[in-house]
Amino acid sequence: MWNSYYYAERRNCMSKNIVGTKQAAELLGISTSTIYRMVNQGILQPSKTPGGQRRFSVKQLEEYREKSRGIIAPQNPYQMRFSTESGEIVEPPPSGATLRKTDVAEITGSLFDNKPVDPRNTLNDLNGSQWLPETKSFFYQKGLGAKHPHAQIERQHPAPFSFQDITHLISFFTKKGMKVLDPFGGVGSTAKACALEGRICTSIELQKKWHKLALERLEVEIGTSTSKNHTFILGDTRAELKKLDACSFDFMVTSPPYWSILNKKADYKVKKERLANNLATNYSNDDKNDLANIENYEDFLHILVNDVFLECGRLLRPKKYMCLVVSDFRNKSEFISFHSDLIQQLNGRTTQDNYKITLQGVKVLLQNHKTLLPYGYPFAYVENIHHQYILIFRKEKK
Repeated sequence: MWNSYYYAERRNCMSKNIVGTKQAAELLGISTSTIYRMVNQGILQPSKTPGGQRRFSVKQLEEYREKSRGIIAPQNPYQMRFSTESGEIVEPPPSGATLRKTDVAEITGSLFDNKPVDPRNTLNDLNGSQWLPETKSFFYQKGLGAKHPHAQIERQHPAPFSFQDITHLISFFTKKGMKVLDPFGGVGSTAKACALEGRICTSIELQKKWHKLALERLEVEIGTSTSKNHTFILGDTRAELKKLDACSFDFMVTSPPYWSILNKKADYKVKKERLANNLATNYSNDDKNDLANIENYEDFLHILVNDVFLECGRLLRPKKYMCLVVSDFRNKSEFISFHSDLIQQLNGRTTQDNYKITLQGVKVLLQNHKTLLPYGYPFAYVENIHHQYILIFRKEKK
């Protein structure tokens, strides 16, 4: 009886050109949680049934989708526009932006005020009110949604990280025109963030496939010839970093390989999300220069810290920062605390130019949109890892 009622109600809605929350999300190519946030922010205005169910106008959804098509790429939180107390008319985020209600409050109350930037601020272009929210020890991951046109290149990579999250970091740790380094460039998330924010990126990538996709991504998602404003290097980052001048970068941000974890036997999640969609499941198959193909974890960690991150430290200007976006993981039954191992290996180490790399903080990047899977049920606790760590280091005098 319930099924009959449900389908009758759904047919009734469609005949009136209205849909429920799930169908609205499908029409826009975003998650239902994003729909809820858009409703809370007043971007979408659904009606409600007597039973309290939300109903969305198909016409309104199609108008919003068409408006979003004209946006080359979603703006980062500092550029999003809303209605302010001063009466300024500002635009909503594009389809797929996962802005929370608290984010809107921070933006409208802080990021769009007219307070000047302190002349002593050599780190970024933020004033005091804009700076303060960025000192929180966490933020929520923002993505476009798997069906968004500008997510198609990014999702080709087996371990992509959102350019919107990188934009968040670049906006805080650099000023416009500054130089940013990514030693594991992948499909160009850092390069795209730099292009949007007016920074200059040097991206190093070992695999030709990802290197070519990074170049294509900027041309398609940002604009023709955009990639020419940045440096894309195809090669082994351990060798390429040594060719770069010391103290030549203002910021380093990257998401390093997660050891050989992507080479393990595909589980249910990998089969459903990657193999079923003909997407790559590892960085490379048997490239001996790929750090992800190192068999021993201790060897992998040693090379990553000594040959890559300390070398990146040499390339940073004094008092500048590096951010490592990492996640813990499991190797069979063993839980690997990758983030804490990196901290232990890197914190307090001396660079080749006799500076010290010191840990300044750890941010948690919450991934609340991920699907929960019943790992271990009903026998043992096995964690759904739905967060990443952002390890923040600074180059300082000894």
